[in-house]
Amino acid sequence: MGYLIRPAEEADWPQIWPIVHDVITEQRTFAYDPTMSERDAHRAWLLPAPARTVVAVDAGRVLGTANMYANRPGPGNHVASGSLMVARHARGAGVGRALVLDLIVWARQNAFAAIQFNAVVETNTSAIHLYESLGFRTIGVAPGAFRHPIEGRVGLRIMWLDL
Repeated sequence: MGYLIRPAEEADWPQIWPIVHDVITEQRTFAYDPTMSERDAHRAWLLPAPARTVVAVDAGRVLGTANMYANRPGPGNHVASGSLMVARHARGAGVGRALVLDLIVWARQNAFAAIQFNAVVETNTSAIHLYESLGFRTIGVAPGAFRHPIEGRVGLRIMWLDL
Protein backbone atom coordinates (compact mmCIF):
# COMPACT_ATOMS: atom_id res chain seq x y z
CA MET A 1 0.00 0.00 0.00
CA GLY A 2 1.26 3.50 -0.77
CA TYR A 3 1.32 6.12 1.92
CA LEU A 4 1.77 9.84 1.54
CA ILE A 5 5.13 10.70 3.10
CA ARG A 6 5.39 14.42 3.74
CA PRO A 7 7.26 16.82 5.99
CA ALA A 8 5.84 16.87 9.50
CA GLU A 9 4.15 20.07 10.57
CA GLU A 10 3.50 21.42 14.04
CA ALA A 11 -0.18 20.62 13.49
CA ASP A 12 0.75 16.91 13.18
CA TRP A 13 2.15 16.72 16.71
CA PRO A 14 -1.17 15.71 18.34
CA GLN A 15 -1.11 12.59 16.13
CA ILE A 16 2.66 12.02 16.38
CA TRP A 17 2.86 12.19 20.18
CA PRO A 18 0.65 9.12 20.85
CA ILE A 19 2.86 7.07 18.50
CA VAL A 20 6.06 8.27 20.18
CA HIS A 21 4.61 7.81 23.66
CA ASP A 22 3.42 4.27 22.88
CA VAL A 23 6.77 3.22 21.40
CA ILE A 24 8.89 4.61 24.22
CA THR A 25 6.67 3.32 27.03
CA GLU A 26 6.57 -0.20 25.63
CA GLN A 27 10.40 -0.16 25.97
CA ARG A 28 10.98 -2.78 23.28
CA THR A 29 12.59 -0.88 20.41
CA PHE A 30 13.90 2.53 21.50
CA ALA A 31 16.41 3.43 24.18
CA TYR A 32 14.41 6.53 25.15
CA ASP A 33 13.47 7.26 28.74
CA PRO A 34 9.92 5.88 29.13
CA THR A 35 9.11 8.80 31.46
CA MET A 36 10.05 11.35 28.77
CA SER A 37 7.67 14.28 28.86
CA GLU A 38 5.68 15.33 25.83
CA ARG A 39 7.66 18.57 25.70
CA ASP A 40 11.00 16.73 25.68
CA ALA A 41 9.72 14.26 23.09
CA HIS A 42 8.57 17.14 20.89
CA ARG A 43 12.01 18.73 21.09
CA ALA A 44 13.78 15.41 20.39
CA TRP A 45 11.55 14.35 17.49
CA LEU A 46 10.64 17.46 15.51
CA LEU A 47 14.16 18.40 14.53
CA PRO A 48 15.09 21.72 12.91
CA ALA A 49 16.66 21.96 9.46
CA PRO A 50 18.91 20.72 8.03
CA ALA A 51 17.43 17.63 9.69
CA ARG A 52 14.05 16.47 8.43
CA THR A 53 11.02 14.97 10.15
CA VAL A 54 8.26 13.32 8.14
CA VAL A 55 4.93 11.61 8.65
CA ALA A 56 3.31 8.73 6.79
CA VAL A 57 -0.32 9.63 6.24
CA ASP A 58 -3.34 7.73 4.99
CA ALA A 59 -6.70 9.50 4.71
CA GLY A 60 -5.46 12.32 6.93
CA ARG A 61 -4.35 9.96 9.71
CA VAL A 62 -0.69 9.84 10.77
CA LEU A 63 0.37 6.18 10.82
CA GLY A 64 4.08 6.64 11.32
CA THR A 65 6.86 9.17 11.57
CA ALA A 66 10.59 9.39 10.97
CA ASN A 67 13.36 11.87 11.43
CA MET A 68 16.65 12.00 9.56
CA TYR A 69 19.86 13.87 10.08
CA ALA A 70 23.65 13.72 9.86
CA ASN A 71 24.79 10.92 12.15
CA ARG A 72 27.61 13.04 13.60
CA PRO A 73 28.79 16.63 13.18
CA GLY A 74 31.97 17.75 11.47
CA PRO A 75 34.05 14.91 10.03
CA GLY A 76 31.13 12.48 10.47
CA ASN A 77 28.48 14.55 8.73
CA HIS A 78 28.73 12.62 5.45
CA VAL A 79 26.83 9.69 7.03
CA ALA A 80 23.08 9.99 7.58
CA SER A 81 21.05 8.46 10.36
CA GLY A 82 17.44 8.43 11.38
CA SER A 83 14.75 7.02 13.58
CA LEU A 84 11.28 5.82 12.75
CA MET A 85 8.19 4.86 14.64
CA VAL A 86 4.97 3.27 13.42
CA ALA A 87 1.61 3.30 15.18
CA ARG A 88 0.85 -0.06 16.77
CA HIS A 89 -2.29 -0.58 14.65
CA ALA A 90 -0.37 0.13 11.41
CA ARG A 91 2.59 -2.18 11.98
CA GLY A 92 3.15 -4.82 9.33
CA ALA A 93 1.28 -2.81 6.67
CA GLY A 94 4.27 -1.27 4.88
CA VAL A 95 4.42 2.04 6.74
CA GLY A 96 7.93 1.38 8.04
CA ARG A 97 9.14 0.40 4.56
CA ALA A 98 7.71 3.61 3.09
CA LEU A 99 9.45 5.67 5.77
CA VAL A 100 12.83 3.94 5.30
CA LEU A 101 12.61 4.30 1.52
CA ASP A 102 11.93 8.00 2.00
CA LEU A 103 14.97 8.28 4.28
CA ILE A 104 17.14 6.57 1.66
CA VAL A 105 15.95 8.95 -1.07
CA TRP A 106 16.54 11.95 1.21
CA ALA A 107 20.05 10.75 2.08
CA ARG A 108 20.95 10.25 -1.59
CA GLN A 109 19.51 13.64 -2.58
CA ASN A 110 21.61 15.27 0.13
CA ALA A 111 24.82 13.52 -1.00
CA PHE A 112 25.33 11.37 2.10
CA ALA A 113 27.78 8.51 1.56
CA ALA A 114 25.89 6.03 3.75
CA ILE A 115 23.16 5.58 6.35
CA GLN A 116 23.96 4.24 9.80
CA PHE A 117 21.36 3.10 12.30
CA ASN A 118 23.12 3.27 15.65
CA ALA A 119 20.90 1.19 17.91
CA VAL A 120 18.63 -1.45 16.38
CA VAL A 121 17.40 -3.71 19.17
CA GLU A 122 18.24 -7.34 18.33
CA THR A 123 14.78 -8.56 19.28
CA ASN A 124 13.19 -6.10 16.82
CA THR A 125 13.28 -8.74 14.11
CA SER A 126 10.71 -7.04 11.89
CA ALA A 127 12.88 -3.91 11.67
CA ILE A 128 16.03 -5.96 11.09
CA HIS A 129 14.32 -7.92 8.32
CA LEU A 130 13.07 -4.69 6.72
CA TYR A 131 16.47 -3.01 6.84
CA GLU A 132 18.25 -6.10 5.49
CA SER A 133 15.70 -6.36 2.65
CA LEU A 134 16.70 -2.82 1.65
CA GLY A 135 20.42 -3.62 1.68
CA PHE A 136 21.48 -2.67 5.21
CA ARG A 137 23.96 -4.96 6.93
CA THR A 138 24.93 -5.36 10.55
CA ILE A 139 28.46 -4.08 11.12
CA GLY A 140 28.57 -4.60 14.87
CA VAL A 141 26.61 -5.47 17.98
CA ALA A 142 26.88 -3.97 21.43
CA PRO A 143 26.01 -7.06 23.51
CA GLY A 144 23.54 -6.57 26.33
CA ALA A 145 23.30 -2.82 25.66
CA PHE A 146 19.48 -2.72 25.78
CA ARG A 147 17.26 -3.78 28.70
CA HIS A 148 14.23 -5.40 27.11
CA PRO A 149 11.23 -5.72 29.48
CA ILE A 150 10.75 -9.42 28.67
CA GLU A 151 14.00 -10.71 27.13
CA GLY A 152 16.34 -8.96 29.56
CA ARG A 153 19.62 -7.61 28.26
CA VAL A 154 19.83 -7.89 24.49
CA GLY A 155 22.21 -6.49 21.90
CA LEU A 156 22.00 -3.28 19.94
CA ARG A 157 23.00 -3.61 16.29
CA ILE A 158 24.74 -0.97 14.25
CA MET A 159 23.32 -1.27 10.75
CA TRP A 160 24.87 0.28 7.65
CA LEU A 161 23.84 1.02 4.07
CA ASP A 162 26.38 2.28 1.54
CA LEU A 163 24.84 4.78 -0.81
